[in-house]
Amino acid sequence: MDAYRALPTAERFRVARRASPELRLHLARVERDMALDRSPGALAAVLTGGKEMQAPHLDIIDRIYQRIDAGERIRAMVTMPPRAGKSRRTSRWGPAWYLRKQPDHRFMLASYAAHLADDHGRWVRNTITEHAPTLGINLKYGSQAANRFDIEGHEGGMVTAGVGGALTGRGAHVAAVDDPFKGSEDASSPTQRERVWDWWQSVLLTRLEPNGSVLLVNTRWDDDDLSGRLLKEEPEDWIVIDLPAIALTADDPLGRQPGEALWPSRFNVDDYARIRKSVGERVWWALYQQQPRPLEGGVWQWAWITGNRVSRAQFLGIDLSRVVVAIDPSGGAGTANDETGIVAAGRTSEGHYYVTEDRSGRHGANAWGREACLLAVELKADALVVETNFGGDMTRQVLIQAWNELERQNLTQGMPMPRIVEVNAKQGKRLRAEPIAQLYEQSLVHHVGEWPALENQMVTWIPGMDSPDRMDAAVHALTELADPASARVGSTSYTDRRLQGRR
Repeated sequence: MDAYRALPTAERFRVARRASPELRLHLARVERDMALDRSPGALAAVLTGGKEMQAPHLDIIDRIYQRIDAGERIRAMVTMPPRAGKSRRTSRWGPAWYLRKQPDHRFMLASYAAHLADDHGRWVRNTITEHAPTLGINLKYGSQAANRFDIEGHEGGMVTAGVGGALTGRGAHVAAVDDPFKGSEDASSPTQRERVWDWWQSVLLTRLEPNGSVLLVNTRWDDDDLSGRLLKEEPEDWIVIDLPAIALTADDPLGRQPGEALWPSRFNVDDYARIRKSVGERVWWALYQQQPRPLEGGVWQWAWITGNRVSRAQFLGIDLSRVVVAIDPSGGAGTANDETGIVAAGRTSEGHYYVTEDRSGRHGANAWGREACLLAVELKADALVVETNFGGDMTRQVLIQAWNELERQNLTQGMPMPRIVEVNAKQGKRLRAEPIAQLYEQSLVHHVGEWPALENQMVTWIPGMDSPDRMDAAVHALTELADPASARVGSTSYTDRRLQGRR
């Protein structure tokens, strides 16, 4: 049978078709056992007769469990909207499958409330008991509590607790945290956020075996919730699988195009449109799109952005008199400045402004120059606006070299190089940001589509904080376009006084 198991799927089917009835029955049992071993989703399909929910986004959780079972040390963070099956796969079928595969390992599960974690533990316990002959494992007599049970004849088992509670006993090979916050009020409390963070550091992490893995699955409520804190403190340690209800970017983990629903057979785009209208913008962006946003803005207000947004279709009828690409290279002080901001914007002759692209990211010096120049070619921009605070003359040279390289590769479409407008932003961030925020307040600035990362930076920024690069790039672009001297294409390099007296 080992030789049969090693065959490709198509070849196994051919063997089964040629087999005698008796052998075919035996092969069916082998196939069932192979399915039980394959993944949590496959095990669920066998035990429920195919009734358990299956979807591509749940396959992602399955693959994480498969990698952990194969011996990898994994730190994985999966964010997704409610009613997407994440808890059943993460906290129920996942542990049941893993304990079948690794009965000598310990599995630790936590959720925002002990009773919820215990419910998951009870479900796993009952499933093992009900299907013990099929699963090949059973529970140890005298150790069958919902919040702690052990596998008979092995060292493994499961323990559950609420976030903030104790996780006593032996160490864990796998720790799953399923929704560490109960809801918006919980996650919005600085005291509660610190309580969860302290528990994470002093309780959960201290119970892990040296090669232990962690799976954090949740919806986002606050920029400083557990997922947000981990992404700020140790982003390089985590595999991040962000699954919004409606895809936002072209690099979606499921390969969706922007605007496509996560699970269209269950909630399609129209369903989510109704949900968005019912729950409001803040809940929609946090709970469904995994882009938490504050109740109130700082210099910017949400209504100024959302109330003046235009779609790509609406933008097709807009005639721009100028287009610029602005760059804020990384290199400033503080953790906010680890990206290079690359934002494109344009203006009409009537004095309305349109933010059309955000290509910001973690670009090296050569990469950001090329990315900015390619965007300028794509949009037929007339200027490249670049902050020179930390790069001096080097920023100009980066752009010139990048453009020359694109010309050698015949990628500039015959365009002359746009003018380079250098920004030496010496004055305070508030003095630069407030005039642009006023344009938003006056309904003169329109975002073409949705730019969650940029918009989140705008509305969460308060003077005195480190200034994020996407926001700075947008401010530079709009300031250049709003400068009266720039109404003609031949604008000159400007300083922070460039908007004084414009109205």
